[in-house]
Amino acid sequence: MLLSYLWSRSFLTSRPFLWLLFWCNLIGTVYGYIWYGGQLEYTLNYHPTWQIVFVPDSPTASLFFTISVLFLLYPPRLKGLKIIRQLMEALAVVTSVKYGIWASAIIFWGVAQGGHMIWQDWMLVASHTAMAVESLLFVRFFTCKWTALCVAALWTLLNDTVDYTFGIYPYLPRTLTDDVPQVRTFTYMLTLFSIAASWLAMVVRNRIAFPIARDAAER
Repeated sequence: MLLSYLWSRSFLTSRPFLWLLFWCNLIGTVYGYIWYGGQLEYTLNYHPTWQIVFVPDSPTASLFFTISVLFLLYPPRLKGLKIIRQLMEALAVVTSVKYGIWASAIIFWGVAQGGHMIWQDWMLVASHTAMAVESLLFVRFFTCKWTALCVAALWTLLNDTVDYTFGIYPYLPRTLTDDVPQVRTFTYMLTLFSIAASWLAMVVRNRIAFPIARDAAER
């Protein structure tokens, strides 16, 4: 009974829960940008300024989801804002799944190569896993359409290309510094998986289980 209620639309879209989700993600986003502070400064000093937007991958994914939750709290009425909402939602799903899994996988990959887990690593694993789970959980309440998903897919693939072409990918554990080609391949494959998972989640939302969200997306 409790699990059924926690899964229910009435609980997940209740304003108290959405506000809790909003603030948790907002705080995590701010912390994420602080975490990337050193790399952001280095990029500004030694790379073209335009590349800076591609550096903080995980906090930007979290920012997309935070904005999407805000749109759930205050659904827009203007057509332009509805389009922005759909784009934010699609970006939130694809990037949160991708970077949520990526960060955890890289941490465990580094440990498997001889690294050591510290408490910050466990914190990152927990928070990034939550990113992936919450994004897929809330797809059924989002209004994003296939066109927005295509834009999100292209953006994420572009991010990968910029990261590994210009060397601005997230800092890796020391044990993986000689495995960048393998990490690059894994990153691209994970992006394709995240796009496919997002597409499948939208299919389920639209055709099988969640007609209310489907109708909202079609309006």
